[in-house]
Amino acid sequence: MSVKTTEFKHVSYLWDDAKAAELAGDEVALLIYRSNLLGADLRLTNYGGGNTSCKLMSKDPLTGQDVEVMWIKGSGGDIGTLKKSGLAALYVDRLRSLKNVYRGVEHEDEMVELFNHSIYDLNSKAPSIDTPLHGFLPFAHIDHLHPDAAIAIAAAKDGKQITEELFGGTIGWVEWKKPGFELGLQLKACLDANPGIRGIMLGSHGLFTWGDTAYESYINTLEVIEKCAEYLEQNYGKKGPVFGGQKVQSLEEAGRKKQAVALAPILRGFCSSERNMIGHFTDDARVLEYINSNDLERLAPMGTSCPDHFLRTKISPLVLDLAPEADLSDVEGLKAKLAPAFEAYRQMYTDYYNTCKHSNSPAIRDTNPVIILYPGVGMFSFSKDKQTARVAAEFYTNAINVMKGAEAISEYTSLPRQEAFDIEYWLLEEAKLQRMPKPKALSGRIALITGSAGGIGKAIAKKFVEEGAVVILNDMNAERLESAGEEFKAAYGKDSYATAVMDVTSADQIQAAMDVAALNFGGVDLIVNNAGLSISKTIGDHTEKDWDLLYDVLVKGQFFVTQAAVAVMKKQAIGGDVINIVSKNALVSGPNNAGYGSAKAAQLHLSRLNAAELGPDKIRVNVVNPDAVISDSNIWAGGWAEGRAKAYGITVAELPAYYAKRTLLNEIILPVDIANACFALTGGLLAKSTGNVINVDGGVAAGFVR
Repeated sequence: MSVKTTEFKHVSYLWDDAKAAELAGDEVALLIYRSNLLGADLRLTNYGGGNTSCKLMSKDPLTGQDVEVMWIKGSGGDIGTLKKSGLAALYVDRLRSLKNVYRGVEHEDEMVELFNHSIYDLNSKAPSIDTPLHGFLPFAHIDHLHPDAAIAIAAAKDGKQITEELFGGTIGWVEWKKPGFELGLQLKACLDANPGIRGIMLGSHGLFTWGDTAYESYINTLEVIEKCAEYLEQNYGKKGPVFGGQKVQSLEEAGRKKQAVALAPILRGFCSSERNMIGHFTDDARVLEYINSNDLERLAPMGTSCPDHFLRTKISPLVLDLAPEADLSDVEGLKAKLAPAFEAYRQMYTDYYNTCKHSNSPAIRDTNPVIILYPGVGMFSFSKDKQTARVAAEFYTNAINVMKGAEAISEYTSLPRQEAFDIEYWLLEEAKLQRMPKPKALSGRIALITGSAGGIGKAIAKKFVEEGAVVILNDMNAERLESAGEEFKAAYGKDSYATAVMDVTSADQIQAAMDVAALNFGGVDLIVNNAGLSISKTIGDHTEKDWDLLYDVLVKGQFFVTQAAVAVMKKQAIGGDVINIVSKNALVSGPNNAGYGSAKAAQLHLSRLNAAELGPDKIRVNVVNPDAVISDSNIWAGGWAEGRAKAYGITVAELPAYYAKRTLLNEIILPVDIANACFALTGGLLAKSTGNVINVDGGVAAGFVR
């Protein structure tokens, strides 16, 4: 039974005695349980940051003898979602015996390869660089976390003295040293010099805490972080206003969102000079307090301290010299104003690289900023995908918390540039990057597919996400859209999509959907005009209402969605794709089809006209012509199936076979077939094609383009 004596205000106590009792006797399971609880509270550690371990006696499978084994989070994992498959298990005696072959700090990186000779469990995840930090300490359970409250003290000018006074000597101190074998030795030396301590603060880095059991380690960790957080809380405002007080007044929320929507595509264009980037925007209150402050100008260039922070945010952010209420409607004028700031940032980063590089350093990476601050409005982040951009924003928010705390109790200090470079361009980090999967064909692309809550549209959206894109799901039916969103979240995760209710006949809803794209991802560069409907009637039966509806949805809808999207694409100036889902009926004459067929013909020629106009902007416009896609289609849920069956003198049940038999390939066409054609046009192999038509109809000779 656990005994909690502290009332926690600044961290979450989540331990469940009943749950822990179910795991009693299985120390690895308790390690995973503890890790997941710690990772569930972002005040304790960041996404993917920190690591946890336990040591226990186990049977050596080769000798049958009892040996000490350490289980520790493997390389690249996240403690909040950790499972056994994410752990590395190593013989403790073998790991510690590596001290005998250690050649000194200049050669510490070579020790990482030797960790593999200490592997106990052959299903282990690759051991992380932090393995010796845990292995050289004697404790059964150890937590190494990066809590903002602790790092604020660790990154303070007087951090060592504050730690000594705050904890009365029960927390040790180790000066900044990048993670690795040498730091592991320094931790052990600190413990040997200070027996009985309950943890160690790592200068500018984070916190080590421990216990004899999983619970003791958990409660010790919470108590230390709680004490740090409470100390900061007591000191905010004592020296003076937080961050030197407010310099800039925030716009109201609606105004902030409006400015972010207008600016995001322009920023995305600048940040995508080397590869397409995905954006994220936040106007979190903690961010606004910092970016609106008098101290922003002093603190922002200093950069971050914790390695977890700047590995994801770059060494420092770009701060925009724009008034919160600035008129952002003059796109070209705005680009001219911002261009020098981006050039200066790229030059700063290049100089940083050239000044700090070693003879064997990896090549310089993308020189564009990851974090962009707009005082009075919010923070933008740009990276290779949505999750990475979102996490970068979260990490910079952590850095803001650290600066706030350090400034309240002392003075914030960042890592020296050379130390930061040696982490960012560490050969071991580069090797980790090289092991990552290559980007998918649509990575960095933002797609909006109209009518994507079902049928062909949803199939296209799924294909695009599977190939690396993010999508804006939309539909005029809110309930259907919500269901599609839940499906995408379950299948692909929350960072794969956003949703917008959109009727393509509504200019306001079209613009709102583009705003969703800009606010969630930074813009849009892949449009599929798929929304549609069908009405099959004789000339005599066709009404003006029928005619107007067909042309409003199919022709005007296609045009105005394209028009709104092109405005965003031109802001970005990185090209784009428009695919129009038209129909075999654009080319083939049939009975009872005057309104639908002529609207489809208009869609087809409108596509050619748009391709001709948008070519100079590197925006390609192509057409996919399906036929008889019956599966999960809104069209067939209405009266269209009955109308076509009547026109051909057959029953509705006979339609699929009828359509297949009239094709050259005798094939039924499915939504995924249309999705594959859309991917073929956008996946890179046809990057120099525009104004083209791909028929996906099983082969209808009358529909051949000629």
